Amino acid sequence: MSNKQTKIAIVGGGIAGSTAALLLSQTDVEITLFEKAPSLVSGPPFCHLHAGGNLYPEISDEQCLTLLKQSIDFARLYPHGVDHRPTVIALPEYCSRRTKHLLPRLQKLQAYYKALIEEDMKNKVFGDPSVYFKLYERAQIEALKDKEPVTIPKTLDEWMIPFAKETDLEKIQFPVILVQEYGLNLFRIGARLMLSLDAHPSVNLRLSTTVTQIEKEEAQWILHSNTQNRDRTENFDYLINAAGYQTGKIDDMVNVSCQRMVEFKAAYVSQWAHESTHLWPEIIFQGERGTPRGMGQFTPYPHGYFQLHGMTKNITLYEGGLVANTALSCQPKLPQNFIEKIENSWSWEETVERTEKAIEHLARFIPSFTTAKVGAKPLFGAQQIPGTDPTLRVAEVAFPRSRYARCEIVKVSSTIDMSHAILDDLIRQGLTKASVYNTMALETMQKIKEENITKQAEVLCQMREYPKALAHRCVPEISN
Repeated sequence: MSNKQTKIAIVGGGIAGSTAALLLSQTDVEITLFEKAPSLVSGPPFCHLHAGGNLYPEISDEQCLTLLKQSIDFARLYPHGVDHRPTVIALPEYCSRRTKHLLPRLQKLQAYYKALIEEDMKNKVFGDPSVYFKLYERAQIEALKDKEPVTIPKTLDEWMIPFAKETDLEKIQFPVILVQEYGLNLFRIGARLMLSLDAHPSVNLRLSTTVTQIEKEEAQWILHSNTQNRDRTENFDYLINAAGYQTGKIDDMVNVSCQRMVEFKAAYVSQWAHESTHLWPEIIFQGERGTPRGMGQFTPYPHGYFQLHGMTKNITLYEGGLVANTALSCQPKLPQNFIEKIENSWSWEETVERTEKAIEHLARFIPSFTTAKVGAKPLFGAQQIPGTDPTLRVAEVAFPRSRYARCEIVKVSSTIDMSHAILDDLIRQGLTKASVYNTMALETMQKIKEENITKQAEVLCQMREYPKALAHRCVPEISN
């Protein structure tokens, strides 16, 4: 390797491209990050740290263990973006699975979490492993009904009080599970990345920039881009395709083949004045995906805001919203009505219609939630899924050409393993001498002040027309 600094182009400033830029900036390379939006991490919404995959009963135990390890790494890298609130897993009475079917997996996850802490105490990010999960029988829940909710819960029982008081216990199975899967705040993580990357001397941040053409000339990638009607052509030694649901467009530009799907999804923002003074856990009412009884997800934010998923085709999922690529192009073609939503805007009528359906979906189990109202426009986007398995939840990166990495993450926690694999490829290609990231520099970057993160996150909310409350951390870390 010569003394010339390796130049890396990253196309896409979502969570994949931004995390790759953050980690690779701790080596000896120069990075240019191209993002067509005016800010980072503006792709599909994420709100949950899948520390074990307990939202996905259909996936393998192996994927769940991988998600746990990746979630620990992600929480360590982005501590400012983690909301330390646990998750309730409730199985409706009509569900064919019973709670006992989930216990073997939870026990495996608990043992693995304990082993990871024994390897490195810094992995203890989800509380004491002895209470990685806790079972609540009906009598225990009934006893909590008489307790008053607290502003900031300090114990697991205190977290369960709102659930006990408001849930229709006739409609769910017992025991109910409380598991240490925490929340993620995409606005706070986006804010942290904006502050870190914009100030980093080896990162050129090109926002509001579209990559229009890519050529290969010997060992060089030639990228043509446009920023506010200004064209630019630059040469790079290595290309990272992190274009999210438009990854296939970049594959087409560089002439590689692929198999992938794209799925359009939306989550809905409600506000419930009835519950604006105290905190809830996240709640998952499991169900069969794509049916009227699909999973319901109830995600709390400050000031009575709740993000809602209903895994049915008239709430989060859409008829025609899952498409695959063809032999003619790597880019799956979403119907135009979804492109309009992504690139332009939602109609207020559809926002109200789908949000009200989401409220109704959750109110089946939380009857008083019928008083909730529309809180903002939906959080939405298209998610790429590599291959042909729509249930895949663990994927990282592929290297279909020399000096070319295609990011293939499905869950945000995969981004760190993805970045490690890209660093390994750079070493194999002789493009960096750094075999590890500069962890001291990373720790320094994590010392960004809380108020600066919040201020920048509020800016992102305002830019994207969401309530400022979504920029705020819900709670401090739980003490058991």
